[in-house]
Amino acid sequence: MPDQAVLVVDLDGTLVRSDMLHESFWSAFGRNWRSPFQAMAALMGGRAALKRMLAERSHVDVTTLPYDEVVLDHIRDWRASGGRTALVTAADQALADRISAHLGIFDETHGSNGQTNLKGAAKAAFLTRHFGAGRFAYMGDHAADLAVWAEAGAIITVNAKPDVARRAEALGKPIEHIVTAQPMLRPFFKALRPHQWLKNVLIFVPVLAAHRMDAPTLLQGFLAFAAFSMIASGVYLLNDLLDLGPDRAHPRKRKRPFASGALPVAMGTFLAPAFLMGGLCLSIPLGWPFVTMMACYFVLTTAYSLHLKRKIVIDICVLAGLYTLRIVAGGVATGIEISVWLFAFAIFFFFALAAVKRQAELVDLAERGKLDVVGRGYHVNDLPIISMIALGAGFVSVLVLALYLNTPDVRELYSQPAVLWGVFVIQLYWITRIVLITHRGQMHDDPVIYAVKDKVSRVCLLASVGFIGVGAML
Repeated sequence: MPDQAVLVVDLDGTLVRSDMLHESFWSAFGRNWRSPFQAMAALMGGRAALKRMLAERSHVDVTTLPYDEVVLDHIRDWRASGGRTALVTAADQALADRISAHLGIFDETHGSNGQTNLKGAAKAAFLTRHFGAGRFAYMGDHAADLAVWAEAGAIITVNAKPDVARRAEALGKPIEHIVTAQPMLRPFFKALRPHQWLKNVLIFVPVLAAHRMDAPTLLQGFLAFAAFSMIASGVYLLNDLLDLGPDRAHPRKRKRPFASGALPVAMGTFLAPAFLMGGLCLSIPLGWPFVTMMACYFVLTTAYSLHLKRKIVIDICVLAGLYTLRIVAGGVATGIEISVWLFAFAIFFFFALAAVKRQAELVDLAERGKLDVVGRGYHVNDLPIISMIALGAGFVSVLVLALYLNTPDVRELYSQPAVLWGVFVIQLYWITRIVLITHRGQMHDDPVIYAVKDKVSRVCLLASVGFIGVGAML
């Protein structure tokens, strides 16, 4: 331990791999959609006033924050050697107090008070008055901390950018660099969830159903796919930011990039609108009706993330509608009219898959001995009902397919429509099997992604495509 008896530790980007201003903003937004407008009004009083407002309207679970274990060990070692520790942060005092109480490793805690933003020069002046110039070691990460390091007796940087580290070294004081950050490229792509783009293949369903395989139609389909994928990634980023708390309480979702701290929440705050705007720009060449569809998709998914996902049954209806919307958007993008048969089949089939998704969550909760889904309106006791909904809706979709196979449209498109009954049998089998697998606790969080990875599901898909191909060519 250096001669300085007090170790002063910054919070954002140092003690915790996140930014509490952004954490509290998204927490407040997730609890009340009016929060962003209230935040803009509060900002008129300065950043300290904004932080106080967000601290009061948010509920950040300090027990699940992505703390830097190396930094925690450093602080514990300092205390074990007889030194004192202080958490001094630009985050609001109330939030800093809760974090300090949870960790139990700080002798004192100081944060912004609603009037003074304890950052940069203001923090340097406070620490000089409180401890004396050169009478403390300071652990920080940001360029704003250079003003503090200039008054400190020793410097400890945590994942500082190279330029910041060089400028800190130029101060000519005892210095230590702690580097725990990992490359962000892989977490970045993971946050975009490119595997979820597979759902957007539904855009091509109208093309395949109408047997329209010409180049212009396919080009329109691929452009629609790209636009939908960008908007979908923007929506996933937004969902991850809104669900930081529930995700960190989940055994698997806590490993997501923002929840784990692998990606800064601040980065997501800018990435989400960038991808949403990029997707809308790609939509424009396909015409304003398609742009309207994309806007509807964004509004519906945002409403789902902010409110509708907490409403029982309604959440399942919305999820089914979002899947079906992809098929309708594919028809709008390519100018292909969606038949009532395809629309009815899609509604019931995707209603079944949405119910399976909730069924999987409830089975997981039952196995962990919990009673309800965090951030949802379901209880474990609802599991039999949800399972029946999944089976019932799935079997109705099979019935719709059976009725469709006897229509004149099928006889016009297929030379041997009787062969298509093979698809009927496969779908009946697949729906029953997928619900049973979910009941056994073997389902992925998303049944569509599970189906892509599941060998039996892939065989069923290939067999269905084979029956359709044979029926069209014979």
